[in-house]
Amino acid sequence: MVEAAGPWLVVGLGNPGPGYAGNRHNVGFMVADLLAERAGGGFKRAGRAQAQVVEMRVGPPGPGSRRVVLAKPTSYMNLSGGPVTALRDFYKVPLERTVAVHDELDIDYGTLRLKSGGGDNGHNGLKSMTKAMGPGYYRVRFGIGRPPGRMPVADFVLKDFSGAERKELGYFVDRAADAVEALVLEGLERAQSTYNS
Repeated sequence: MVEAAGPWLVVGLGNPGPGYAGNRHNVGFMVADLLAERAGGGFKRAGRAQAQVVEMRVGPPGPGSRRVVLAKPTSYMNLSGGPVTALRDFYKVPLERTVAVHDELDIDYGTLRLKSGGGDNGHNGLKSMTKAMGPGYYRVRFGIGRPPGRMPVADFVLKDFSGAERKELGYFVDRAADAVEALVLEGLERAQSTYNS
């Protein structure tokens, strides 16, 4: 039984540094940044873990709110498992309260899918997390669509969103942040019924 007062760990996946900031692969960071902004918190270095964190609360003030440790690993995407495991150990967060927010190739741009567990679908951040701690964490999957023509997947995910995509990006990131909050506050099934489009 998970202690009711224990925190959740919400991890936005991405690559560190300004050169990657606008990449499709960094949409997890974008969602994390918006969640931190909503909470009025700034990211700080997390002790020995290779990550930046914001400790915050989600939900209305009072007993209905939830403690959340919001994190962005400062390792590269394919090494995300180490920092996430270090944070889980430090904050004593069980796997069933751990959430990864990430880009997803096999979903149309802007579409969200929430789920628990499953494979990594070739996503290096998820691959690293699953290798480090098993597959039983939640995923908030942000659709980025497939690359056009014969463009290699690696090139596509490390490119910035197109001009047309950027027109709607703010709305979709906002919706993904709402979905994270709903997952933490209301549980997977209710969040899925609202946000799995």
